[in-house]
Amino acid sequence: MRLSNYFLPILRDDPKEAEIISHRLMLRAGLVRQSSAGIYSWLPFGHRVLRKIEQIVREEQDRAGAIELLMPTIQSADIWRESGRYDDYGKEMLRITDRHDREMLYGPTNEELITEIFRDGVKSYRELPRNLYHIQWKFRDEIRPRFGVMRGREFLMKDGYSFDLTPEAARHTYNQMFVAYLRTFERMGLKSIPMAAETGPIGGDLSHEFIILAETGESEVFCDRDVIEKSAPGADLDFSSDLAQIVSEWTGKYATTDDMHDAARFEQEVPAGRRVSARGIEVGHIFHFGTKYTEALNCRVQGPDGDLIAPHCGSYGIGVSRLVGAIIEASHDEAGIVWPEPVAPYTVGLLNLKSGDDATDAACNDLYGKLRNAGVDVLYDDTDERAGAKFSTMDLIGLPWQVIVGPKGLAQGEIEVKNRASGERSTASPDAVLARFAG
Repeated sequence: MRLSNYFLPILRDDPKEAEIISHRLMLRAGLVRQSSAGIYSWLPFGHRVLRKIEQIVREEQDRAGAIELLMPTIQSADIWRESGRYDDYGKEMLRITDRHDREMLYGPTNEELITEIFRDGVKSYRELPRNLYHIQWKFRDEIRPRFGVMRGREFLMKDGYSFDLTPEAARHTYNQMFVAYLRTFERMGLKSIPMAAETGPIGGDLSHEFIILAETGESEVFCDRDVIEKSAPGADLDFSSDLAQIVSEWTGKYATTDDMHDAARFEQEVPAGRRVSARGIEVGHIFHFGTKYTEALNCRVQGPDGDLIAPHCGSYGIGVSRLVGAIIEASHDEAGIVWPEPVAPYTVGLLNLKSGDDATDAACNDLYGKLRNAGVDVLYDDTDERAGAKFSTMDLIGLPWQVIVGPKGLAQGEIEVKNRASGERSTASPDAVLARFAG
């Protein structure tokens, strides 16, 4: 994409309404603009990041055996009354009435609706297990939306729901999602830590939050350093195998948020040199809640002996839009955003330091065309801005690599490559640069 043709409204100064670094940088770098309190328009740059995150989530869900569908944002109040949650959920639920005076709501979650869909479509134990997910916009009417997309009212979420015949099978599905989440966040360049969590309004008896460490995190967390240093299983993992040992290796070490922290246990179980107290951001949450919703909504399947059985269920959420802010909180510096390459809106920022010069224009156009043909996501700054302004913009928007073409270096047959994260610079011929990124 040529920057001269792109919509990237950069702000040079910090917006007064932004309280945390991710909100400031998302506004300054042209990712979002506020529409109303807690509701944002995603501009082209931010939308590309959303789609990169969404695709990684989708690939890992599919790898783990989950099946994608799409449910509506507007739901009937009737099924929420069946489950008993309509009146219990509180003012965070946006309740509306249509022209026929039917009570509706803007879905904050989908346990009821997916159970109704499953109830109407599955009748026999032979069709279990099933794990269904979608990536969809949600709405929760936060009393005080703040921190940009970190605590907004409208947000993009991956929510998945599993149905199993027995508690043991349901635990296996839970383990599959546990491991899939580890892989998902690691692929985004994040270190996620699964922590025992309260089940809250979702219900159930088993729950883990997935936390990434960030100095500006919303929660205080306590954990064994060994958990931070672990790596997620590789892509060759067999999700049909028994994953209990892998999950046990992660959950066997102390790791909790402040609301479940036990200081005495922390000191007893974790040697002083391995104790970590830090700030963290929740980016995923998984729950096992047994038959809570299938019982309430009279969802049954015929078992092997002919008896009707209420399936055992779990739900699994990832905050897709929240992750954009969380990644920035975990990966930025004084100059701006530092995108991990897998989620960056563009991989390469190509800077023409003297637009209008025949030699630099020709070299940049040639490199730009070849990089695009090779499938490299490249943003080409072909504007007539001063060099200093171009460098400032590129550092602000945080693309992983900057390829810098100026007349002096080009006269010597070289262009410069800068790594945004490390600041390391090197020079090479245009062909060598092309081979580096197109290879």
